[in-house]
Amino acid sequence: MPKTRSSGALRALVLASMFACALYGTDAAAQGRATKGGYKVSESWKKPSDGELKQKLNPVQYKVTQHEGTETPFKNEYWDNKDAGIYVDIVSGEPLFSSLDKYDSGTGWPSFTQPLVKENVRTKTDRQFFMARTEVRSVRADSHLGHVFDDGPKPTGLRYCMNSASMRFIPVAKLEAEGYGEFARLFAKK
Repeated sequence: MPKTRSSGALRALVLASMFACALYGTDAAAQGRATKGGYKVSESWKKPSDGELKQKLNPVQYKVTQHEGTETPFKNEYWDNKDAGIYVDIVSGEPLFSSLDKYDSGTGWPSFTQPLVKENVRTKTDRQFFMARTEVRSVRADSHLGHVFDDGPKPTGLRYCMNSASMRFIPVAKLEAEGYGEFARLFAKK
């Protein structure tokens, strides 16, 4: 069979996908790091309807969390936030990440080495844009948060590259008042 432009493009696509899998890994690696315990959203909590979410969230938050959008790097709320506190799901309030695990990855998005409560995040393979990446979602709200890559710093080697639009930041001084007092002890040690 003679070579055609489409077969060359297909071959390039396959090679790009293989390269992305090798570079970014699969969700199997991230799945094996779960631990027991931690804060849980109330069992009676129910995800709001799509209409309610459109009213509650701004357009970027809605697009990111509900339609796997990505916000602009270096022009989002938390990429350079250096305050101490935790990041929770913008929809459900599930605790997701801590400033103690945040670092500057140079990507323009908030990046973390690990979740604050591993049971509140799940991963799945994302095959958009002709490559396989590991998508990170919140468990209760099923919000798209971002992606996890295996090019992060020690101790985990992971880079949880998140969208600011999917999270709300709660500073240490407000943890108790907002119902997240159990996490204040993490910052007392520092």
